[in-house]
Amino acid sequence: MAEPRKYISQEELGKHKKPGDLWISIQGKIYNVSDWAHTHPGGEHPLLNLAGQDATDAFVAYHPGKAWQYLDQFFTGYYLRDYSVSEASKDYRKLVHEFSKMGLFDKKGHVTFLTFCLIAMLFAISVYGVLFSESVWVHLLSGGLMGFLWIQSGWIGHDSGHYQVMTSRGFNRFAQILTGNCLAGISIGWWKWNHNAHHIACNSLDFDPDLQHMPVFVVSSKFFDSLTSCFYERRMNFDSFARFLVSYQHLTFYPVMCLARINLFAQSFALLLSKRKVPNRGQEILGIVMFWIWYPLLVSRLPNWSERIMFVVASFSVTGIQHIQFCLNHFSSRVYVGPPSGNDWFEKQTHGTLDISCSSWMDWFHGGLQFQVAHHLFPRLPRCQLRKVSPFVKELCKKHNLPYNCASFWKANAMTLSTLRTAALQARDLSNPVPRNLVWEAVNTHG
Repeated sequence: MAEPRKYISQEELGKHKKPGDLWISIQGKIYNVSDWAHTHPGGEHPLLNLAGQDATDAFVAYHPGKAWQYLDQFFTGYYLRDYSVSEASKDYRKLVHEFSKMGLFDKKGHVTFLTFCLIAMLFAISVYGVLFSESVWVHLLSGGLMGFLWIQSGWIGHDSGHYQVMTSRGFNRFAQILTGNCLAGISIGWWKWNHNAHHIACNSLDFDPDLQHMPVFVVSSKFFDSLTSCFYERRMNFDSFARFLVSYQHLTFYPVMCLARINLFAQSFALLLSKRKVPNRGQEILGIVMFWIWYPLLVSRLPNWSERIMFVVASFSVTGIQHIQFCLNHFSSRVYVGPPSGNDWFEKQTHGTLDISCSSWMDWFHGGLQFQVAHHLFPRLPRCQLRKVSPFVKELCKKHNLPYNCASFWKANAMTLSTLRTAALQARDLSNPVPRNLVWEAVNTHG
């Protein structure tokens, strides 16, 4: 005779959300993932952020069907009392199941192969322009092409962090190190650590690292309270220096994006040289070293320092387009303070993302990020399938009265600048407590 099930309350489950004591619920069954957090392929932050609550939707989104067989080893023997599923979550899980039956998660198309061909062509042209031309304009063009190459390598790095873009795990890892570390100088380990946390805690001001750009940018006046970053584990101080920079952030946004790659270099070094556990640290460091050999060597072959600086600025500025694209999808969307909630995970993803409308022939330019809502709901879905599933996502959002935010590329830029400008004027207002006058209004109306 089977033993009666043992139940715990949501309140009891909520007590197990500290490092070393992490419990989660998946379809009402309670799992102890405390020890697994250190070796979890997606990093420990997703488990830390969702511990103490039901995480079924997030698990369904990020794990293929074969992952379910590994859950039993973490089962505590307890079930969640009064476990329930919202109608939105039920329909979402059905949609994941339908996409699986259709084989959409496995049909990757030829996107990766074609992108690799484009990268090889851009690299060859850029190197040829530097080594075999004496024209300043050709050198400038070569620098721009190098930046465009980094954008395309970034799309492969992004995709390979979500699903296997190659035929095997080994080749997938090779593609990650090649496109991220070797060609672009960005640690793929840092990218996955950062990006996985972003997906789980989409647009949480204190949990989503993609919104934590203090002191340069803030997207909400809530940052003025000097929030603590639960990702970087430090306080984001809104001091006089931060207030000064934020007050002009809508004017400095594009110039900063042209140099944003420097921050990614710094973040990569900070992680690889830290005491934090980094999978395959040796591979990561070797790839970064290769970048810092070939790129400076290529730049050094230019005839003078003015052209060398021009080449670097051109490559950084062009790849700045990609940094802008990452911002457009979230900066103007709804934000919140606090950890992500597994019970309304589907709702949080739709509220915090913005699609970019474009013709199909422009899909290469956006790298899949134009279907940001679908990507956040189905992160394992290959880029070439996102346009196909987008209508289903729209219909699901409409059915459950959830937003499906979409704007053109230019409109999204305007929305982002508007968000930054609003926060900038609020920051100025904090530093100008004296009564306003017509001159103040005239100056600040136009930034």
